[in-house]
Amino acid sequence: MARIQQLSPSVVNKIAAGEVIERPASVLKELLENSVDAGSTRIDVSLEKGGCEMIRVADNGCGIAVDELPLAIASHATSKILSADDLFSVITLGFRGEALASIAEVSRLVIRSRPTDSTSGGELEVVGGAANSVVPVGCPVGTTIEVRNLFFNTPVRIKFMRSAQTEMGHSVEALTRLALAYPRIHFTLSHNGRLMHDLPPAADIRGRIAAFFGNELAQDLIEVQGASEGITLRGFVANPMHSRSTARMQYMFLNGRAIRDRALQHALGEAYRGLMLTGRQPICFLQLQLPAELVDVNVHPTKQEVRFQDSGRLYSLLLGTLRTKFLSTDLQARGTAQGAMDGGGTIGHGTEAFGTTLGSGESEYASQLQGASELVNWAKEQLGKRVAEQSAIEFQPLPAAGVPPFRPYEPLRLHPLGETARRPFDIGRTETGEVSQEQRLAMAEAAHHSLPVPHVPSFANALQVHDRYLVVETEVGLEVIDQHALHERILYEQIREKVLAGALESQKLLVPEPVDLTATEAATVLEHADVLARLGVEVQPFGGETVLVSSYPAMLANLSPAEVLRELVEKLLAGGRQPEARDLVDELLHMVACKAAVKFGDRLLPEEIDALLAQRHLAQDQHHCPHGRPTTLVFTREELDRQFKRI
Repeated sequence: MARIQQLSPSVVNKIAAGEVIERPASVLKELLENSVDAGSTRIDVSLEKGGCEMIRVADNGCGIAVDELPLAIASHATSKILSADDLFSVITLGFRGEALASIAEVSRLVIRSRPTDSTSGGELEVVGGAANSVVPVGCPVGTTIEVRNLFFNTPVRIKFMRSAQTEMGHSVEALTRLALAYPRIHFTLSHNGRLMHDLPPAADIRGRIAAFFGNELAQDLIEVQGASEGITLRGFVANPMHSRSTARMQYMFLNGRAIRDRALQHALGEAYRGLMLTGRQPICFLQLQLPAELVDVNVHPTKQEVRFQDSGRLYSLLLGTLRTKFLSTDLQARGTAQGAMDGGGTIGHGTEAFGTTLGSGESEYASQLQGASELVNWAKEQLGKRVAEQSAIEFQPLPAAGVPPFRPYEPLRLHPLGETARRPFDIGRTETGEVSQEQRLAMAEAAHHSLPVPHVPSFANALQVHDRYLVVETEVGLEVIDQHALHERILYEQIREKVLAGALESQKLLVPEPVDLTATEAATVLEHADVLARLGVEVQPFGGETVLVSSYPAMLANLSPAEVLRELVEKLLAGGRQPEARDLVDELLHMVACKAAVKFGDRLLPEEIDALLAQRHLAQDQHHCPHGRPTTLVFTREELDRQFKRI
């Protein structure tokens, strides 16, 4: 049996280094945090080969007394806490006291420091944990720490190092987080002797966002502020047209500390729900300030994970602040004529969302935007006119006295409350595809007794293009509207309100319709019967794998009950996991709205266009469909004039 023995300080420090020091960026993070805690107003960073060969951090902070330099590299020696009680009110970035000891154990480290009240400084060199004597040295006020040959004495760790370029990317990310959290500190970054970033002090982080991520994103940021019982939230979030495929550009800071918190990330996602495409992640730069005693930062060696005393209040503050701001902000996608002519790959700002990195769902939308150049040029010449085919619709003779004329194309009926009985008699055509006289009479009679289209102003300058887009002249230029996306958003919000109020219209079937499903599908439907009932779909078991549908949403009257149910089943089974009730209802609402809305390719009559455009103001998030696609692209006069060489 092996005997129990105490590990040597060297082994202990190497174990600690394995927890804290993962790569050069980890070293840089610890050194930067120490410099910030020292009250520095300027921090200069120099790297060689991404930090693999050398990391140097120089600051003008308070410095370290010469006689305390050996303590600085001792395990768990710190000036930032005195007792265990201090762990519950930490106001500094570092406090454990193991970082420098761990770094010194696996590298060649040199510290030069001079306190503000001293005329000279001291230098301490440590090689693989073995410290030399402190020697006097002339140096400016502050501290300079140089780390070379990281992991030189732990070759197994070197095997896990990546290329210098990859390690440089991680190091820049470490600097980015601190530079965003502390905009009043002057940061510089040099790599292999070349200056990469010079970030002078700033009042806010917008300039630093531009430096790291480009002016295009910085200009489209939305400033947000909120407060709740001693907790404050401030910062910037990106317009929904800017998004990423991962959450890497979600920068959240708690009392100046960069953190990752799943609850806050979920609140952020909920705030953007319906404003961006599925699978895309929002961008944010948010600062949270709260009393130190309300959070425990001592739950992980890297200190990126924290534990809140009241996470629910933070969740509500973030979600409420963002949603309130979005409701008062113009989130319409801004198109550019040049972007349109690029074939959809550079439409508007935030091109990643609609460019070459599109997913399968987004590529469909990108294909819809192709040919936008033709659309813009043609619309420029044709604004104020109706599509010739629409104006030339022929009317059939009255089939009987007192019956309104029959149109070969039964128009979509758009009403303020979203009743959209869409061509319910289309299934009654003859084998040749023609509509019989009896069917014409039935359709005409139905049209005669249906609710009239409400009186709405005529959008004289609105026209339909390719049976899919509406072009509208505005005071500043023109708007190109996706007819399906806009109608879907309007219907979605109307249906959602009715579901919440329990007032969604459902259509009872005189004879319940049996629907044959698989065993899994039948079990899923019956398990979620209550949720389906909220959407107007009532089901009951009929034996075996068959269920009976006794009612379904009235606005889907043109679809068979079996089709509606099977579509819902697919949503219920999507993802292979048990969905949350709220997410499930929302997904089903998306489906119902999508099915009931006008389709991409449906030709609309002038009054239908008027009715659709008149209802835009009824939707809070009219600028995006429920799936996150923009409903409207805005082209200004200046942009059009520039393309026609008038500017």
